[in-house]
Amino acid sequence: MTNTQTDKATRFLELHRPGDPLLMPNAWDVGSAAVLASLGFEALATTSSGYAATLGRLDGGVTRDEALEHGSALARSTDLPVSADLENGFADDPAGVAETIGLAIQAGLAGCSVEDYSGGEDARIYDLGLARERVAAAVEVAHAGPVKLALTARAENHIRGRDDLSDTIARLQAYGEVGADVLFAPGLKKPEDIRRVVESVERPVSVLAVPGTPSVAELGSLGVARISVGGAFAFAALAALRDAAEELREKGTYQYLERAAAGGKAARAAFAG
Repeated sequence: MTNTQTDKATRFLELHRPGDPLLMPNAWDVGSAAVLASLGFEALATTSSGYAATLGRLDGGVTRDEALEHGSALARSTDLPVSADLENGFADDPAGVAETIGLAIQAGLAGCSVEDYSGGEDARIYDLGLARERVAAAVEVAHAGPVKLALTARAENHIRGRDDLSDTIARLQAYGEVGADVLFAPGLKKPEDIRRVVESVERPVSVLAVPGTPSVAELGSLGVARISVGGAFAFAALAALRDAAEELREKGTYQYLERAAAGGKAARAAFAG
């Protein structure tokens, strides 16, 4: 079992094996991280949307300080490597992104991701030149010290309304050329598109599980190295809460108690150790 941050970061990158994808669920708090760890997963990630929901906010509504403290809390709570979803690095300029990565190292994380979508009121995909500079600045800080934070560079086209595979590939190639450890284009789901991406880059490729995504086995056969779930588990938990509450309010019955008992059993198994 790895314990030091350096060990965790090294182990995290080693788990990215093309053809044998790392299943990396996204936890939204320390309790969910403990449950996922108890189920045998080898690494965890945070989820910006799932964590924002715990604060009663939408995705993009978390500050840099909040995201880093959240990631730090999860990293302190488990012996597994934890990678943080740091959105756009909470900065448009390369220097600001670099500062965020330095803080991520201080937070005890094993990895983090930086996307090429600005978010905010002026939401846009960054021009490729600026996007490449941002990743280069992040990589320089991530790899400067003994920890060697595993940096994931995200091309956001396909979940931001730009279904341009050629541009996505050009972006991922550029990010790999400046040293990103893992490449991620969330929203890809056609097998032929995923295969084309994998064959066009020289770094491990991560895929986000969305409706219509090929199975884990199929993604492995395409050469994928990591599969993430984003905020899906967090929102599945919220859906279960809604269903239980609606059953009580509208039907006056308690069938949800059977699911609650299963959840309590999972919590006891996870928290006892």
